[in-house]
Parts: sequence; structure tokens; C-alpha cells
Amino acid sequence: MSHKAGFVNIIGSPNVGKSTLMNALVGEKISIITSKAQTTRDRILGIVNGDDFQIIYSDTPGIIKPAYELHERMMKSVSSAFSDADIILFMTDVFEKEENVESVVEKLQNATAPVLILLNKIDLIDEDKLVVLADRWSKKVKNAMVLPLSALKNFNVDTVFNYILKTLPESPAYYPKDQLTDRPERFFVSEIIRSKIFQFYKREIPYSTAVMITEFQEEEEIIRIRAEIYVERESQKGIMIGHRGSALKKMGTHARRDLENFFGKKIYLETFIKVSKDWRKKDSQLNKFGYN
Repeated sequence: MSHKAGFVNIIGSPNVGKSTLMNALVGEKISIITSKAQTTRDRILGIVNGDDFQIIYSDTPGIIKPAYELHERMMKSVSSAFSDADIILFMTDVFEKEENVESVVEKLQNATAPVLILLNKIDLIDEDKLVVLADRWSKKVKNAMVLPLSALKNFNVDTVFNYILKTLPESPAYYPKDQLTDRPERFFVSEIIRSKIFQFYKREIPYSTAVMITEFQEEEEIIRIRAEIYVERESQKGIMIGHRGSALKKMGTHARRDLENFFGKKIYLETFIKVSKDWRKKDSQLNKFGYN
């Protein structure tokens, strides 16, 4: 029996639903999801296995114009996702402005891998508008298939999966068949904490934070975790902590609950706020925080 395997890279602007689709396709909460843009900073692999296939999904940061060295590194990971894909899932939504994707269209037109353009959030517009949008994308990228989608409502997600399975090249598996992702447990701890920072803090705070897991000690009935949360300025440290520690305690409590659901085990979580001035602009700090 022949075996198929390959890399399926999900590419698109911030907030079009890439992480929602990734989690739906993998069947696990691999990528963090919030209502804020630029939540995803790394390429995150989610691996789906069958007897005769292995699909390696890759969620990528949203395409933006870089303002910091951190953004430059994020966009390099997007560029690599164009070049190393066996299948490209380009995700847009029914509200995205044409000028937002002009820089990407040429890359899609010249892609050597098969391209599937996904028009997400179709549950929010009427059918006539959807027909116009689908026709516009078909004309923009003639080598691509265009598919309407609602990742949140799980509409046409099965169709995406079937397209991938049909299109994958024949290949042996790239990873062990019981492996779900290429990331270690500490990475998902930091991502869960980051998701709570995005949920409970406003303005620039979520974008100015980096999370380092300095201790991960798993015992029979409990996991003990120490997390250091870095901000760029002293004023941000005060906001993170809040009055008598109330803001940090609230965020930490919700993060601990999500961690207990994720690991299926009791969690003891300690969080500490530290300042690393302008870390998003410094190579040494970006390397330290794992944004390589």
C-alpha cells in the first residue's frame, strides 16, 4: 500500500482564521486564538496521521509590514512557508481589503506547490457577495482552487482535508506516527500563558511581552512550572502586576486552569514579571526568547 506525506502550510493576513483552521484540522488546540492580530509568532507544526498518510500542518504568523526585528523574523518564517510547502493553504476572509494581499498574489501565482485559496467567515455575508469574491480570487490566481469556508462553524473543513489527502505526494512519514507536534511541552506552556495575556491585558501590553519557562518539573500528581514574563518598560511591569498583584493573579489563575486541561494534571504555576528594554528590537534577546 502506498503512503502519502507532506507539509501543508497555512498562510494569510492576521486574524483571518488561520489558527482556528489549524486547530480544526489537527483536532487539538495547537495554536492560540484571540481576537487580536499578530497572536501567532512562530511556525507551529501539527501532525495528523493515518495508516497510509501523514499530514504536517504549519500555522504561520500573519503577514504584516515589519516594524521590529521580531516582525522581520516572523516574516522570514512566512517566506520559508512558501518555499517548503507541498501544499499551500492561502487563507483570506470575506472582509479583507484587496490592498492587504497585493504583495502575496504574485507569490501565489508563481508557487510551485498546489494552492488552495480559502475564503473564510462566509457565514457572515450573503451568497451574492460570496460569488463575487470567489470569482475575483479565481481570476487573480488562476492556478489555484478557491473554496468558501467557515473554520469557526466547521463548514467545508472536511472538504479541505479531502483536498489535502488527494493532493499529497507519495512519501514515507517524516515524523513518528504517534507524534502530534514538533514543539516541546514548555513551548505550549508559554503559548497558553501568552494567550491569557492577550485575553486580559489591553493596548500594547500583549505585543510587548515574551514568556520564558524556566522550570518545568513533572511529578506523579502535579507539574510545577515557573514562568518569567518579560515586558519592555518599567511602566508595563506595573500594569502587568496590577494593584496588589490582582491583575497578575487573575491572568495566572486562568492560565493554570487551561494548563490543567491541557496536561490533564494539577498545575502549580509561579509567574514573575521582568523588564528587558526594547527586547523586540534586539537580536540577542530574540534569540534568548526562542525567536530564531
